[in-house]
Amino acid sequence: MKIIEIYIQEVTRRLPEKMRSDIALELRSTIEDMLPEKYSEENVKDVLDQLGNPAVLANGYKDQPMQLIGPRYFDVYISLLKMIVPIAAFLALIAIVTEHVIVYSGDGAILNSILTIIGLGIGKMIEVGIQVFFWLTVIFAVIERFDKDKEPQPLTTSLEKWTADDLKNIPYIPKKKAISKLEVFGGLLWTVIWATLYFYANKLLGVYEGEAGRLEFVMPALNQEVLQKFLPIVVIIIGLEIAFALYKLLKQQWTKLMAIFNTVLEIVATIVFIIILVNPNLLNEAFILYMADLFEVTKNQITLWIVNGGIAIFIISAAIAVYDGFKRARVH
Repeated sequence: MKIIEIYIQEVTRRLPEKMRSDIALELRSTIEDMLPEKYSEENVKDVLDQLGNPAVLANGYKDQPMQLIGPRYFDVYISLLKMIVPIAAFLALIAIVTEHVIVYSGDGAILNSILTIIGLGIGKMIEVGIQVFFWLTVIFAVIERFDKDKEPQPLTTSLEKWTADDLKNIPYIPKKKAISKLEVFGGLLWTVIWATLYFYANKLLGVYEGEAGRLEFVMPALNQEVLQKFLPIVVIIIGLEIAFALYKLLKQQWTKLMAIFNTVLEIVATIVFIIILVNPNLLNEAFILYMADLFEVTKNQITLWIVNGGIAIFIISAAIAVYDGFKRARVH
């Protein structure tokens, strides 16, 4: 009957040319063997239903997966994607920031330069994310098609079949103790932000005046020369914060040792920034006069407000970070 020929056609058209005639003969013979001597159209439909979708049957003859990345490699693929994409995106952002900091000549409004960096950084991060996604997908798709093992069970990250012994190498991480990637990269982003504010304080922190919706930087709040004197120790703190963030990404959970290191880092950073704040030459004289006139107070009062307020913010934020670190490290 024509329905049988159509079914065979639907199977064989999905096969390589050299296989089609042999498979057509084999399939026709199989269908005839499954049919009774005197069969009806309903008998044929029942047999074809048993044989199943032509696309699936053709795939069985080709011995190739019907999906780009099957269940055997999908878990490993997703795990690598989650790990590599954020790292690559962050490195791309750092590269963009570094490139623009090196070539920045000081001409033009730095606020515009920062907005340009943000725009380029976001674009570059998306571009790198797409590139990593594409090439990782291609690699796993190729592996999927060259793998001759028909075992459907997902592989582990070591590309071996899962056994109960694999659980010995995986630490138990309570939810409140876990360190998310968002937390890590949020910390790295904050480091980049405050470091930028520190290096360009005389162009970013100060008085802005605006007309017709346009802001113009008219007066710096801090003396950059004073900040430059503390540059070596500040660079060390930045390096330690980046190293600590990467260590958290590696460990994925708070530990007592991590909490202790966090405490030392917070104490050192707080002491350094308090020393910078109490420096009598840190605040720009013109800025102090401007703020004193604005709030109708004396120069000494506005200086005390800024210094004491800054010290309070540093101490409170450090105390919260230290408490949170030890609290999460103690979770079992």
